[in-house]
Amino acid sequence: MKAIVTVRLKREVLDPQGDAIARALSRQGFSHVRGVRVGKVVELELAEGVSVESAHEELAKMADALLANPVTEDYEIEIG
Repeated sequence: MKAIVTVRLKREVLDPQGDAIARALSRQGFSHVRGVRVGKVVELELAEGVSVESAHEELAKMADALLANPVTEDYEIEIG
């Protein structure tokens, strides 16, 4: 079973990397971009036979412990 954890900075946290990308896109003529937020995607392959509920609970523990910084980042879990 495949799982994806998407980690993003919380809205209230400044994103200097996203700002730099937005400025670079504007300089290259992509004038319709109004903002950029940068995050990371973690893809995990889970063992077969694990229930979706159990997997979601375990992935949340992984994200809280290692994959995301709960002070500055939020995360979303997709299983399937």
